[in-house]
Amino acid sequence: EGEVCKAAMYIWLYKHLRPKQSGRPIPVFSPALLCCGEATRSRMRSLLGEERSFIIESDDDDEEDPAHRGDGVGHGDDGSSSDSSSCATPRGGGGGGGDSQPNSYTNQWPQSYRQSIDILSNVQSPSLGFLGTPTLSRLSNSFLNSSFLNNSFRGKTPEIVSNLVKPLIRPTTSDEQQQQQQQHEDIRKSSQYLLPSRKPSLQQIPEDQKPLVVGHEVSPYQQCSYTQGAMNGINVLCGVGILSTPYAIKQGGWLGLVILVVFALLAWYTGVLLRRCLDSKEGLQTYPDIGHAAFGTTGRIAISIILYVELYACCIEYLILESDNLSKLFPNVHLSIGGLTINSHVFFAILTTLVVMPTTWLRDLTCLSYISAGGVVASILVVICLCWIGVVDHVGFENKGTALNLPGIPIAIGLYGYCYSGHGVFPNIYSSLKNRNQFPSILFTCIGFSTILFTAAAVMGYKMFGEATESQFTLNLPENLVVSKIAVWATVANPITKYALTITPLAMSLEELLPRSQQKYSNIILLRSALVVSTLIIALSVPFFALVMALIGSLFAMLVTYILPCACFLAILKAKATWYQTATCSFIIAVGVTCACVGTYSSLSGIVQNYAT
Repeated sequence: EGEVCKAAMYIWLYKHLRPKQSGRPIPVFSPALLCCGEATRSRMRSLLGEERSFIIESDDDDEEDPAHRGDGVGHGDDGSSSDSSSCATPRGGGGGGGDSQPNSYTNQWPQSYRQSIDILSNVQSPSLGFLGTPTLSRLSNSFLNSSFLNNSFRGKTPEIVSNLVKPLIRPTTSDEQQQQQQQHEDIRKSSQYLLPSRKPSLQQIPEDQKPLVVGHEVSPYQQCSYTQGAMNGINVLCGVGILSTPYAIKQGGWLGLVILVVFALLAWYTGVLLRRCLDSKEGLQTYPDIGHAAFGTTGRIAISIILYVELYACCIEYLILESDNLSKLFPNVHLSIGGLTINSHVFFAILTTLVVMPTTWLRDLTCLSYISAGGVVASILVVICLCWIGVVDHVGFENKGTALNLPGIPIAIGLYGYCYSGHGVFPNIYSSLKNRNQFPSILFTCIGFSTILFTAAAVMGYKMFGEATESQFTLNLPENLVVSKIAVWATVANPITKYALTITPLAMSLEELLPRSQQKYSNIILLRSALVVSTLIIALSVPFFALVMALIGSLFAMLVTYILPCACFLAILKAKATWYQTATCSFIIAVGVTCACVGTYSSLSGIVQNYAT
């Protein structure tokens, strides 16, 4: 059973000890396997194919021959028309795109996107054993994620590669589990201690100075069940957006709820489109990968920036929310320093920043990841508390409201759009499923459950408080009730656990761009602290929770959830798309662009007006 492991070792030895050639890839399939038995050679030839030689390129070759290196993007991927052959051609399509290399996606910035978003969505068990003291054991914790697979098994799916690490001779039933466990341990060790990392397109951090980018353990593919996938999706969707749904009805009227339902249906459809994009080419796992396949390196970078700015804006929202709700619980708190008096809003914003800043330095985010998964419970608890106050505590549901308020519709569009800003995570959830055919059903469950929860909170909150509804319905809850305090504290606790998880993807992507000489513990701490302080400054400068949320929903959610999935689908699969798919995507893009323009303008106008008054 250890012959495959030996083959991997000999391939590496041959790759680095052979005489230097002219920079061309050397077929080493047969020499590397001379140490193995005939059964192993036959097995690997049948899996890899005789017509596709086992090609190994050395790091020296990459430096000597840029044409083969391709800058980590694939041949000719420079944003020109050659992108169509290396990135945008569907699997099995013409034009020679079938030979594109999946590692061209994983070697492009941001390399840390999948692992950081997995931590945020709790897709897999995260473990960031970092900040300062790296060891050799952090080179790679998964054979499926090793540089050996990224560079040697090009063009092979994870399913094919997984067959290579299975025993060639099936053991007896009694010994099967023990032997498989031992074999995977041997392979893991060989990938950790023998196989060096390949140089990516961006400067990579030395192994002895690796930051958070490589600390996270990437679990094997396809590990999540239906329930786990659904819970991860609901946890992403049921965030702080639920607090502003009553205010959205106040802005747009009762008919504005139609917008919520329409957005839910379109979000499900675009989520399915993302799945189609992921299945179109081997090696696609994340949203930036889809952008790369659709529009080349430019598309990857643009989509990554949009996703990271959206996460950054959410961190700003967290600080505003904490400030508003804590100042409601403790309205008389203030701080006087000399002649300067800090009111409760500013005080609690600063206090929250001081609390969450150390969590961004944590070496292990596992605890926060699992605690943040309780966001679903917190959202349900807040809605239950709202219902309890209306029914049991006799606040009542007497307000009727207006059917339609046209001037407020643009703000309502942004608030409702924010509720479905989870598409940046859905590709990760899809890639982690055991049965990927269940993804449309899981997506429907996530969006359907979240929509029911949003609608319940919106209807009850607006019926209870009417035109007096605040930007967060927790600010309207009676202060003297125990249930109100439970709801407010549940609201306060959730963002504190999610802040570090939300800012970490952005921080990790920036750490990738630091020069090697700057990859130090102190510099990384300073970078993350600077990000946290910058969110505080913006939160204090623009302390308008509903308007900031409407801006995020109008601009970023419309792009990420509606416009970009359709655009990427048409770019990747236009040749295979039916006429009604093309028409539907065009319609969604038109709706998304219109909503984005109208909502963004109204949100910015509202912010300016608030400053003027």
